[in-house]
Amino acid sequence: MSDLIRCLLFLSLVIPGLPAGAQRTSQDQSAPLLNVIGVDGTEHKLTAEEWAKLPRTTVKARDHSGAEASFEGVAARDVLRLAGAPFGQELRGPGLALYVVAEAADGYKVVYAVPEFDDGFTDGLILVADRRDGEALGVKEGPLRIVVPWEKRQGRWIRQLTVLRIRQAH
Repeated sequence: MSDLIRCLLFLSLVIPGLPAGAQRTSQDQSAPLLNVIGVDGTEHKLTAEEWAKLPRTTVKARDHSGAEASFEGVAARDVLRLAGAPFGQELRGPGLALYVVAEAADGYKVVYAVPEFDDGFTDGLILVADRRDGEALGVKEGPLRIVVPWEKRQGRWIRQLTVLRIRQAH
């Protein structure tokens, strides 16, 4: 087998822990995977390398077809903390009027109230998923998507997530 073929085979392998589309060579591990923007406008460009270091969790949920699936990824609150979102005892007063606009690659947008992400306000978990049933998300879904297992409709299960923007209601 030629060195070129070996190299191409190596580059085509899925690196465990990274979402589909985010399998990167060592020279572009710093390319942004998700942009998280704080209420003050500060941007945190989450890289695949940083993503791999965040705590992971798995949830079971019924998808839009009604089939049960297992989604794996990072709790959205852990991602939002990177942009300074308040949680726990810090989430009170004006913080209760914060909301998150999630944006997809195709321009689709959905809104969540920040308390929906806080385990002090809800038992539900909102997940930024990169895997479904043990496999990296496909091109139509990923590389990242939001999963809200406790919602009856999946209208806010945004696919191809690119931006999480924290805003203050006035």
